[in-house]
Amino acid sequence: MRVILTRIIAVLLLVIPGWMAAYGFLEVKDALFDFMAAHGSEEASAPRLAWGRLVKGIVLFLAGTGFIGGWIFYRDRKRNYVAPRFKAKKKRPGGRP
Repeated sequence: MRVILTRIIAVLLLVIPGWMAAYGFLEVKDALFDFMAAHGSEEASAPRLAWGRLVKGIVLFLAGTGFIGGWIFYRDRKRNYVAPRFKAKKKRPGGRP
């Protein structure tokens, strides 16, 4: 039972940031689409960009993709799948990296 619970938590740790990134992308898309669509409308005199919605979407998108990208990079670094320049530096005797 403990293994199953641990795996469920691990999946949630990846699903929640993925959902955040997807929702952020949709918020940015909707904010920009609404702004562009208002330009073609004869009713709107001066279309305004929804800055709050746009910034919220950008923050959610960057936070979600940053978390997932960092997790993948950490996992690949641990399994030695990364290029040599990204591998952890070995400490030499004397305290210098």
